Amino acid sequence: DDPKRIQDRVQRLWAFKRRTQDWTAPSAGCIFKNPSGTRGAGWLIERAGLKGYQIGQALISPVHANFILNRGAARAGDVLSIIEEARARVQRAFGVELELEVQVLPKQRGVP
Repeated sequence: DDPKRIQDRVQRLWAFKRRTQDWTAPSAGCIFKNPSGTRGAGWLIERAGLKGYQIGQALISPVHANFILNRGAARAGDVLSIIEEARARVQRAFGVELELEVQVLPKQRGVP
């Protein structure tokens, strides 16, 4: 395609991402896959009342509920606890099982 058209498309996509995703703190991006045949994971998590939900320094983004932010010193356990809470509340509220988009590796012995 024409380089100018490609550049314009890329700029539009980045502008959209900046408007709809939280860039205020480090995150792993979208945590859950969007379930098929239903609303997106972020919508479900938000409607389950979890936008802004925090454990330790891990926080469900107030901008996009499918992002878990690290507000400074979040621990893996904090993030995993938020993941389980989101799964449980969405399951109770909507009967939808959220599937992880990120891969969680098991803790290895001897690694702090």
